Amino acid sequence: MIQTIRGTKDILPGEISEWHFLEEVFKRITSQFGYKEIRTPVLEFTEVFSRGIGEGTDIVGKEMYSFNTKDEKKPESVTMRPEMTASVVRSVTQHSLLHHQPTLRLWYCAPFFRYENPQKGRQRQFHQFGAECIGSPNPESDAEVVILAATVLKEIGITDYTLAINSLGNKTSREKYRTELISFLKGKFDELSEDSQNRLEKNPLRVLDSKDAKDKAATKDAPSILDFLDEESETYFKNVQEILKESDVEFTVNPRLVRGLDYYNHTVFEFLTTKLGSQDALGGGGRYDPLFAQLGGKETPAVGFALGIERLLLLREQNNVQAEALKPDIFIIGDGSAKKIQKLALQIRQKNLYVLTDLLRKSFKAQMKESNKLGTRYTIIFGQQEEEKGIAIIKNMETGVQTEYPLKEIADFQF
Repeated sequence: MIQTIRGTKDILPGEISEWHFLEEVFKRITSQFGYKEIRTPVLEFTEVFSRGIGEGTDIVGKEMYSFNTKDEKKPESVTMRPEMTASVVRSVTQHSLLHHQPTLRLWYCAPFFRYENPQKGRQRQFHQFGAECIGSPNPESDAEVVILAATVLKEIGITDYTLAINSLGNKTSREKYRTELISFLKGKFDELSEDSQNRLEKNPLRVLDSKDAKDKAATKDAPSILDFLDEESETYFKNVQEILKESDVEFTVNPRLVRGLDYYNHTVFEFLTTKLGSQDALGGGGRYDPLFAQLGGKETPAVGFALGIERLLLLREQNNVQAEALKPDIFIIGDGSAKKIQKLALQIRQKNLYVLTDLLRKSFKAQMKESNKLGTRYTIIFGQQEEEKGIAIIKNMETGVQTEYPLKEIADFQF
């Protein structure tokens, strides 16, 4: 028997109501904040991610699904997208979207692909919901996306998390800190894991984000980025915090939070939980002003976040919070003309109602039993006798009351 590829998962009909619930919340909340949906191709040129995310990251170095196109004359490397921010930046630049309006508010809900060791809350094909606010260089845009993410979490019933924030400062502050951090890490080189030794020059901030026990011990006394912020960066970070406090968004400042992708500056943040074991991050994001220039455009202020949908679903399951499956409005049962039953069903569906009919030619008793099992609101009995009389019997399944109704007028019945 052929099965799914390791690290991928079918979303079965019995699970889909949870996905639909989350997607409805995403659409509703982002609309309230003025965000519009964007959809980009699953396949991008590899350069979008190697230049955008950074050569020194695990995503680019180890996790991307990349391959050459079949063009024999000029094969090109393409990649199944491992994240969305670089794709959005490519799209905004390609289509000159900022020429039409100075601020873009965009959101997405999509699948992504990374070659990782599959475990609870981590798949090789996974899904994220996220948003990007592009065009504003001001701290209120950083705060807005954090508030948006926190509002979504609240609306889907998730409150058992902590929000950690930090500042990576502007380019000047970050470069000063990077130099000092490299000097510190070189002094601890032999105490670092092999991965962190390899990251030391290319992406030293990522060492602070390592989950390896050796790295945590070696970097315990590492210098803090907050000690290297200049006046501009300090003021910016202070303003973000003040807006979040005014909006009653609780957070803690974590100087070790770096979100080690190359494109971040100023604010970075993560939503963390203790309920999912080693996969403690529900999502996060930050400001990424340099990314547009890294992908060939001009530097453009932007900030965004992403939340892992599979992890949101796991947390809802642990909290015993589940969306109700959609129940039929009407089940038509009968042993009469299949043509007439299907015509009747179609007429009622035009009232925007969920209507089922029996396709297995079961007995009246079995059909009624199925209607009960599905939790149907109304059952319409339309057998040979009813067909001959030109009527249908409408049964309210909650009250048990049955009403004879002329077949020609049934579309007018207030179900």
